[in-house]
Amino acid sequence: MTNTAPPPATAHPAPEAGAYAARAHEISKVYGHGDARVIALDSVTVGIPRGRFTAIMGPSGSGKSTLMHCMAGLDSVDSGEVLVGETELTRLKDKQLTRLRRDKIGFIFQAFNLVPTLTALENITLPMDIAGRKPDKAWLDKVIDTVGLRPRLKHRPSELSGGQQQRVACARALASRPEIIFADEPTGNLDSRSGAEVLGFLRDSVREMGQTIVMVTHDPSAAAYADQVVFLTDGRIVDTMANPTAERVLERMKGFEPEVSAR
Repeated sequence: MTNTAPPPATAHPAPEAGAYAARAHEISKVYGHGDARVIALDSVTVGIPRGRFTAIMGPSGSGKSTLMHCMAGLDSVDSGEVLVGETELTRLKDKQLTRLRRDKIGFIFQAFNLVPTLTALENITLPMDIAGRKPDKAWLDKVIDTVGLRPRLKHRPSELSGGQQQRVACARALASRPEIIFADEPTGNLDSRSGAEVLGFLRDSVREMGQTIVMVTHDPSAAAYADQVVFLTDGRIVDTMANPTAERVLERMKGFEPEVSAR
């Protein structure tokens, strides 16, 4: 990583290329029709800077998970553009989108999604094995050492704690050196100690390995590990915060409580 900090996540104007790992320009997403119509995203424009840890927060129904899913190519948009690197997702066919998600994007979910019959190491390298690619040994060793799992590589998921299983999932996301990693409530199934271990690893992967991470969370303490926080309400970005603390994030979130929508 360079000493020059990338720009903060921006809500407007349209983010420019180069400094951003992912960008969205005026994306909208609507679910349902008639009385059941819900505007999940309302002309959202945002850029996710490279080499930074960005948290996305908002009240329930704010659109934060929808934004992450659209930017990660897991869901389509009704209008607007989404780019990962210089590739516009909205123009890709299904096979091209599948390949991009496999090669350019890492995912960490609340559920660990590990294969129970495989060892920790086999779970880490599984996506590359499926793609027929050999891992970069030097990079894989760095990931394993950063996540602190070397003594547990031969263990199966049932022999690992919840925190260790989630760290395996984190290492799996990092192992292929993706353009960006999207994490959806990655500590939601963990106790506070295990959650802190995983969040510390994610922060270290950004600071020491130059990774780009976007994390959706409802937890102000988790958001405090990020370099910056993007706040959503009612499908719109309403604020950003650099160098967050749990106290500042909690105070900002209190201001959204009367605005919680029915979504």
